[in-house]
Order: sequence, then C-alpha cells, then structure tokens
Amino acid sequence: MEIDTGNTAWLLLSSALVLLMTPGLALFYGGLNRSKGVLNMMMMSFSCIGLISVLWALYGFSLAFGASGNATLNNFIGNLTQYGGTGTGWAADIWGTTGIPVYVFMAFQMMFAVITVALISGALSDRLKFGGWVLFAIGWFTVVYVPVAHWVWGGGWIGAKLHALDFAGGTAVHINAGAAALGVALVLGKRIGWPRENMRPHNVPFVALGAGLLWFGWFGFNAGSELTVDSTTGVAFVNTQLATAAALVGWCVVEWIRDRKPTLVGASSGAVAGLVAVTPACGFIAPLPAVLLGLIAGVACALAVGLKYRLGYDDSLDVVGVHFVGGWIGSLFIGFFATTDVNGAITDVLGAKEGLFYGGGAGQLWSQFAGSAVVTVYSMAVAAVIALVLKAVKLLRVSPEAEIGGIDIADHGETAYDLTPAAGSGGGGAFAMAGIAPGKAVDADGKADAGQKVAG
Repeated sequence: MEIDTGNTAWLLLSSALVLLMTPGLALFYGGLNRSKGVLNMMMMSFSCIGLISVLWALYGFSLAFGASGNATLNNFIGNLTQYGGTGTGWAADIWGTTGIPVYVFMAFQMMFAVITVALISGALSDRLKFGGWVLFAIGWFTVVYVPVAHWVWGGGWIGAKLHALDFAGGTAVHINAGAAALGVALVLGKRIGWPRENMRPHNVPFVALGAGLLWFGWFGFNAGSELTVDSTTGVAFVNTQLATAAALVGWCVVEWIRDRKPTLVGASSGAVAGLVAVTPACGFIAPLPAVLLGLIAGVACALAVGLKYRLGYDDSLDVVGVHFVGGWIGSLFIGFFATTDVNGAITDVLGAKEGLFYGGGAGQLWSQFAGSAVVTVYSMAVAAVIALVLKAVKLLRVSPEAEIGGIDIADHGETAYDLTPAAGSGGGGAFAMAGIAPGKAVDADGKADAGQKVAG
C-alpha cells in the first residue's frame, strides 16, 4: 500500500499538537502550584517528554500495539519484538488501511504516553522526591499504561472482547491517570499544613496560558485520533470545541451561584474538564449531545474538586476531580449517545452498539462501565503498590525541612523567581546596577557628579 500523504501530514501535525500539550500542562500545573514548588512541578512534566519518549520507542509501542502470536496472550499484551527499539518493522510498513507509515503512528501514540504519565504529577506536588517520581514514572508506564493501551486500542480484551469504546483516551488516558493519582496520593500523604494553610495558585496567568495551550493541542489529540481525514475527523474537531466551551460555562455558573464570583482559574479548569470529558466520546456522538456533555462535566467537576476536603485525601491540583471524574463522565456518555450517524465504525468495525438514546439498549453503557471500572481498579492498585515500595526504600517523600523550605531548592537547586538585588548583598539597588555609587547624582551626560547627592 502506498503512503497517503494527506493522512500522513495530518497525523504528523496532530503529533506535534499533542506534544505541545505537555508544556501546556506544565504551565497549567505550575501556575496552580505554590511558588516554592513550581519548578519541580514543571520538571515532572518535562521529564516525561524525555523519559517516556525513549521507553516508548524501546518497548512501549511494540508491547501496546504489536500483535502477540498467542491469541490468549494478545488479550493482555502485545509483541515485544514486532516494533522493538531497533526500528525493525517500522520503515516499510503501513498502519492498517490508513496509508500512514507505522513510525508516524508510533510518534502520535508516543505523545499520548508522555502526557498520560505527566497528568499524574498534579496530585503529588511539593512533597514527592524527584528521583522517586522518575522511578514511579518508569514503573507505572511499563506495568500500567502500556498494557492498558493494548487492552483498549491495541487489540486487547477491553476493545476487542468487551467492545468498550474510547475514541481518544477517556479510559486509557484520563481515568487511568486519575486513578493512579489517587492511589499515589493516598500513600504519599498530605502536604504539611493542608488543609489549614492557604495553598492558592501562585500564578493565575500561567494557569490560563497552560489551559489555552492544552485546548489548542487537544484538537490534535481528539481529531487526530481518527488517523485519517474524513467526516468523523471534522465531527471530533467540532465536538472538542463545543464541549470545552460548554464546560467552561458550566464551571463558571457553579462558581457564580456558589461564590458570587466566577474566576479565571475556574474558567481554565472548566475548559480542561470539558476537554477531558469529550475525549472518549468526540468521534462517536453528535454536536448537540457534546454541548450537553460539556455542561454536565463542567458542573460535576466543579463540585467534585471539593470531595478531597470531605474525604481527606490531598490531591494537590485536582487530578482526581477533573481527569478521573471527567473521564468517567465522558466514557459513560458514549453508552447513552453513541450513534452510527456520526461514526459507522461503531458497529461495522468495532463491534459495539449504539447508545441507549439511539435504540441500542443498555448494552454499550454496561461495556463502558465495565471497561472503565477495570482500568480504575488496576491503575489505582498498581500505582499504590509502586508508591509503597518507594516509601519502603525511602525514595518517596522529601523531608519535612525540604518541603517547608521548598522542593525546588531541595531537589533542583534553583528557584523560579529570584527576588534578590542583582548587585547582591552589597546594596545600591538600581544605582549599583547602573554602575553609579549610592548618593551621587547623574549629570546630563550620564556621568556621576561627585558634588551632588541623590535625593532620598
């Protein structure tokens, strides 16, 4: 089969858009964090770009999307050598009937793996050792993300046997990451002073900028997941915009009613909640249901972020309230509103059913629930076990002194904002920076006049 240049160009562009989402996430999380831990927060996202990209090429892609020779084994994991780190099988192969080279599809899915691991970090800010984060990321990516991606998208049992639908990552990405975040947060424990101390976002413009980059990149995340350029691609694109806009409105309405003041942090968080919720459903539902989905997600996630105070778990930046809850809402919504009018592959190729409101009965709703529940339990349990192992060998949490003083200094030796005078402790301020001795005036030629004093 020859390369389809249009499809290939679209997927390359989509891959770049999805990669942009991880720096966007770093800004979003970094702005939500306290200033003394913003660099550590952003470093956890950037480290995933480096670490997970390499692991994906070495073994992740092959295990997630390779075909195991044993049919029973293939329900759970792929083939380690089919697309192994040597690149064998990449150069000449086309992915399915898309006309897209395998290595382009590999790059697209690489970006999904990167941001899925990075999403978890938002629940763990200010107190997780960076070395512990690296080890956790390697372990969770290998033992959880890779198998779950195979179960959902790579020919494994959730997609092929249970026929649960996930267009772009509601189950494999958001529920998966949200459940892991909760599992680790429970083992890691609360931040010192939480919830008594005020731990408000330190840089709201960062939050809005990060949300905007996520929104922009998400069009590649969702519409790109069709792989080819067709009508379903267009519907996924439109649904992404509509659901996100509606969720932004929904979150702000909750704030307006509850607090009398809608906030930019709320609008940014609502947009992300909408993006999360529409991800699994964007290529299976019509535009008007996408608006309803966004409104429900915006309202529900705005209320869900308060659960941590009621239940006592410290999810620092509301990964559970937004990604876990939003992912579940989007996954279940497929069971109500999936229709072949949008995507004929639902029944013809994927073996699934239309939603309850389109005459398909409750069967697809059950499949969505079962698939999401399995991923929830598996991801949360394994993440907690990895965290317990790291805790046992004292690689999980920074010391109380480092946490109070700031994890940026303790783990990275740097701070985000250097507020000391540029001249150091010698004083002089702006005059010293300009090379002028304190107490001397400057004449019209820019030279210091030793006979005059500077006022003040």
